[in-house]
Amino acid sequence: MIDVLFLLGGLVGLVIGGEFLVRGAVSVAERAGLSPMVIGLTLVGFGTSAPELVTSIQAAFAGSPGIAIGNVVGSNTGNILLILGLTALIRPVLIDRNALMRDGGVVIAASVLLVAVALTGALGRGAGVLLFGLLLVYLIATLVIERRRNTATGAVYAAEAEAIPQASLSLGAALGIAVGGLVLTIFAARALVFGAVGLAELAGMSETVIGLTIVAIGTSMPELVTAIIAVRKGQGDVAFGNVLGSNIFNILGILGLTAMLRPLAIPPEILRLDIWVMLASTLAMVLFAITGWRLSRREGAVFVASYVVYVGVLISGV
Repeated sequence: MIDVLFLLGGLVGLVIGGEFLVRGAVSVAERAGLSPMVIGLTLVGFGTSAPELVTSIQAAFAGSPGIAIGNVVGSNTGNILLILGLTALIRPVLIDRNALMRDGGVVIAASVLLVAVALTGALGRGAGVLLFGLLLVYLIATLVIERRRNTATGAVYAAEAEAIPQASLSLGAALGIAVGGLVLTIFAARALVFGAVGLAELAGMSETVIGLTIVAIGTSMPELVTAIIAVRKGQGDVAFGNVLGSNIFNILGILGLTAMLRPLAIPPEILRLDIWVMLASTLAMVLFAITGWRLSRREGAVFVASYVVYVGVLISGV
């Protein structure tokens, strides 16, 4: 019972802490005069991925690589099949061609690179430096391109920042909210990892399965909230761009930084099934997106049904 309370408390804390962190950071950036495009590309991307980042780092140092890696692999799969699927069920998602051609290519490349690294059996510091370095290259290249010419892709990033609900806050209040959100996220992640490990032992399930399911979806709640807000405003391209950006940050940023701090062994379960499901989901997302440049309700239903089957296979241990 204690483990369940830690797990649930950690999940709730991550959602609230991540929300405060993003809102506070975006308010600070606006006060500092940063453009919405820069805010959307950097702060919103990092902010909505903060729960995954802190959870993976905590799990790595707690000696639970299954949770650390399963969290990212499961989050990327869940972002596509569950979050994007639910978003398309609410309202068909229109796709911006330029955003897909660039960021879609990056997320596919990042996914293939992760598979290649995972097949070596470990994610060492060298691989971590490579992944995180590629994230920095991606961010710098995007900022340089957008400063030279305003593109439709930049407009999507700007809309991501504008999709975050904001209140009129002073600089001090915004900083306080951002710092408070970060502190809450750190402690919530610690509680989540503690509860997840205990629950896995109690239920006779592997830490990897817990990381791929409960932890992964719990840490992806900020992306779900952002996607639903965007699609209800008729900004389906923002919802789609948010998923692309989150998956890029998860692989290159979260796994990269985590491996730099603490090298990780790749759990055998992930190599057998889960990393291939993540890659297949990524390819299916891009394929569906370029057929008519929209994700229909039918395609959203396929995504959600696929996720239900996938989680069923994980839990049953087939």
